[in-house]
Amino acid sequence: MELRVLRYFLTVAREGSITAAANSLHLTQPTLSRQLQDLEKELGQKLLVRGKYKVSLTPEGMMLRKRAQEIVDMADKTESEFRAIKDVIGGDIYIGSGETDSMKYVAEVMTELQTRYPEIKFHIYSGNAEDVTEKLDRGLLDFGILIQPIDLSKYDTLTMPEKDVWGVVMRKDSPLAQHETITLEDLSNVPIIASRQMSKKYSADSGFLDWFGDKFEQLNIAATYNLVYNAAIMVEAGMGYAVTLDKLVNTSGNLCFRPLSPGLESGLDIVWKKYQVFSPAAKLFLDRLKEKFEKSSGIGDKN
Repeated sequence: MELRVLRYFLTVAREGSITAAANSLHLTQPTLSRQLQDLEKELGQKLLVRGKYKVSLTPEGMMLRKRAQEIVDMADKTESEFRAIKDVIGGDIYIGSGETDSMKYVAEVMTELQTRYPEIKFHIYSGNAEDVTEKLDRGLLDFGILIQPIDLSKYDTLTMPEKDVWGVVMRKDSPLAQHETITLEDLSNVPIIASRQMSKKYSADSGFLDWFGDKFEQLNIAATYNLVYNAAIMVEAGMGYAVTLDKLVNTSGNLCFRPLSPGLESGLDIVWKKYQVFSPAAKLFLDRLKEKFEKSSGIGDKN
């Protein structure tokens, strides 16, 4: 497969029309159609369902779109890194992160570097640990920010100076809003909007299984969420109580946050693949993070 043809295929998938894609690519329609037919022959699969005015993807085409996008992203990232070598300091840095207030420390370093080196560009991908590590392992990210505890044996790490506090977001007019902290007994008979870390698959690694003990299976999980913005909307609509980290939801309006009791905290690590070769910009970014965190807490990297 040629990278050029994969770009053609992605353009067709985006436009939903060979004619529109050909215009966007500055190709003739017959030329683009022939390239796509050759791609189908090469893979031995039908990728497109061709209608009178539109095209749609077959299941095989949808699978190729995901893989092709990863390949193109990797190629673009590699080209950017090599272009950066000849520059004084510049290039793209790709970071994956879950939602955490501790991102402010990273943002401070990003701001410092971009002020001094305007050619450095940052690209942030938001997702949970599974999403971030998958892209990190594929080489699509330079760094990941992961919530502890999690298996970090594949990575080099830099521990961030603060821990995040787990608690419950609720409406201010809810009965539990009168409590200063939220206990396991408080959560036993209310609908819970659960974070991904609370799912059975991840609970053993996140600390939740120990906190909930034998009551874990008895929880009334009304809904689950990946990122917290939609969870806050469900809480405001009266759907339930969202278990989440502190400082992620705006509590200046109808919502409030109460920490768990006994307390449950999660540390955070910035991670990268072992033996990774960084671009000059990414190496500078990592060095500056180490300096900042060591000054803040005296905690260095674990190689």
